[in-house]
Amino acid sequence: MTRIDTLIANTIREDVRAGHSYNVPDSSGYLKLDAMENPYQLPDALRAELGARLADAVLNRYPVPSYATLKERIRVKLGIPGGYDVILGNGSDEIISILCMACARQDKRAVVMAPIPAFVMFQRSAQFAGMDFVGVPLKPDFSLDRAAMLAAIAEHKPSLVFLAYPNNPTGNLYDADDMVAIIEALGETGIVVADEAYQPFARTSFMERLPRYPNLVVMRTLSKLGLAGIRLGYLSAAPALLAEFEKVRPPYNINVLTQVAAEFALDHLDVLDEQAARLNTARTELAAALAALPGVTVFPSSANFITLRVPDAERTCAKLFAERVLIKNLSRMHELLANCIRVTVSTPEENAVFLNALKASL
Repeated sequence: MTRIDTLIANTIREDVRAGHSYNVPDSSGYLKLDAMENPYQLPDALRAELGARLADAVLNRYPVPSYATLKERIRVKLGIPGGYDVILGNGSDEIISILCMACARQDKRAVVMAPIPAFVMFQRSAQFAGMDFVGVPLKPDFSLDRAAMLAAIAEHKPSLVFLAYPNNPTGNLYDADDMVAIIEALGETGIVVADEAYQPFARTSFMERLPRYPNLVVMRTLSKLGLAGIRLGYLSAAPALLAEFEKVRPPYNINVLTQVAAEFALDHLDVLDEQAARLNTARTELAAALAALPGVTVFPSSANFITLRVPDAERTCAKLFAERVLIKNLSRMHELLANCIRVTVSTPEENAVFLNALKASL
């Protein structure tokens, strides 16, 4: 064993040493349909105006730590209930980490729970915070197994339960009554996090239910709305609960360029909403075309991506990769996703390229 190996063994946690970093493949030269990004940029006139505002950003000073102007725009523009505030994160990933750090108790091993398959950062953030993760499999149609979830809650008594609405990687909306049953079952013993990253496409939300359920928090991101590059997530919850999460948030975690860009974009939210509407239309058209292909099963989606099952996911992904088309092979994530792939809904032109490449790969 070398000196650096000995150093790592003596200092780095065993579970970190045994794990892997979050890998994002290089997409240079590829049609990138693996990350649920909005393919549309802002119109040229708005981009020019944004450029001028960014040029005026005060880069030699730290951000105003309250982020008051940005939070006010979010409250007004994005449907935060009256009397409720938000905290901001560097994407929803940091928000998830904040939640786990706030709930990772030192006097006992706390539990994070989520239906699986689910967003991988639920489990990773739980692990890094020193919490146990309990995954409860979905039904074969990707719906919530309500009875199994309630039984697991009674057995494991989780501090946090993540419910993605719609779910990633499956794309479907869980039954709202099932989610309410989980919220009510936890009551004062645990927090339910409705992860609404894809709300701009689903057009439904648990945000208005916050005043009714003190143990509910709603988390969103601007990434899927068309601002993935600025990395901004936000969360709202009962004021007293939000104050506890705020204690864990790193100071100055949102940079001034993100703040300026987000405020500008929210002033032109109608443009981003129109882009989301176009992608919803494209999703319907692409899903119909995919469903017509032999051997392909398309699962319902309320997000900006489609999950489908093909005869041989490995072969299909390899052929698409050879054609310079990047999609996500889900088949290794969970047995429920056997031979499943996920594709981002994009422009009509890019959807056509993907569809033709997929036809040739089957």
